[in-house]
Amino acid sequence: MDGTIPSASPTAPLIDPFQRAITYLRVSVTDRCDFRCVYCMAEDMTFLPKAEVLSLEELDRLCSAFVRMGTRKLRLTGGEPLVRRGIMNLFRSLGRHVKAGAMDELTVTTNGSQLGKYAGELRDAGVRRINVSLDTLDPAKFTAITRWGKLDQVLAGLQSAKAAGLEVKINAVALKNFNEDEFDRLVEWCGDEGFDLTFIEVMPMGDIGSENRLDQYLPLSLVRAQLARRWTLEETDYRSGGPARYVRVAQTGRRIGFITPLTHNFCELCNRVRLTCTGTLYMCLGQDDAADLRKPLRASPDDAQLDRAIREAISRKPKGHDFVIDRRHAGPAVERHMSVTGG
Repeated sequence: MDGTIPSASPTAPLIDPFQRAITYLRVSVTDRCDFRCVYCMAEDMTFLPKAEVLSLEELDRLCSAFVRMGTRKLRLTGGEPLVRRGIMNLFRSLGRHVKAGAMDELTVTTNGSQLGKYAGELRDAGVRRINVSLDTLDPAKFTAITRWGKLDQVLAGLQSAKAAGLEVKINAVALKNFNEDEFDRLVEWCGDEGFDLTFIEVMPMGDIGSENRLDQYLPLSLVRAQLARRWTLEETDYRSGGPARYVRVAQTGRRIGFITPLTHNFCELCNRVRLTCTGTLYMCLGQDDAADLRKPLRASPDDAQLDRAIREAISRKPKGHDFVIDRRHAGPAVERHMSVTGG
């Protein structure tokens, strides 16, 4: 370490240079996935060697260090987190922080393919709310957008989640010339199923092969205007801890969130950082600056070096990201894929 970060109590909260408390950690437990969504991955992906990936015990120790320093919300992501071998052991272990009152929420973002197998175990581990990525209700479109996925498997998994008592939020990426004609159907379906819904603008992260994100990009201002022609959208101050801004649909009673990294920068209240499965901490989704936490984690069985590394990293957290998509910026804003970052 360079010595610029003074020693602090092991339980002192994490405060960034802009006086934002860092209370939300998103952790990519694997870069692997059983889908190849066209806005997220190239079809022929090269995945990390297993030797570079933190063990489940190391991930537990790292996450627990953040909880000790004030993290109140922990989201496990991927890749697809539920395809990692033994992942329920990590959920059960981290659930102890919720049961002890040290953390408010343990949750997961999943593509839904494994929910039929794991929904009940997630509930037992302390998970109460999940996000499921689902961009279309058309089986053929679903297979096209995921390249490998089967819609009926995901829909069955969602029913398993409901049966287990999990609250479900659907995440749908708005994609021009792909699912524009389904937005009203998604709102109606989520209302019928009792799900909230969040629309997300496509983000310029990672090389996705022959796909062009500029061709995919659809501003959510247009999506909201389209929805307002059929639905009564009531403003709300509801916040889930993430970047979405929510409205309530009067006709269904459910919420719709809008995540707009491009048309409306959401950085001013950012309270989160992202950890990869290799122990790399990204202080901002849209910046390349990162901190290696694997080295101090493995250097000593106690957490003194790890704590210093975490605090030094938070001292470099930027004010915001610089996502742009236009004809001059058609390539990715950052080279890493969302599946690596902990989307």
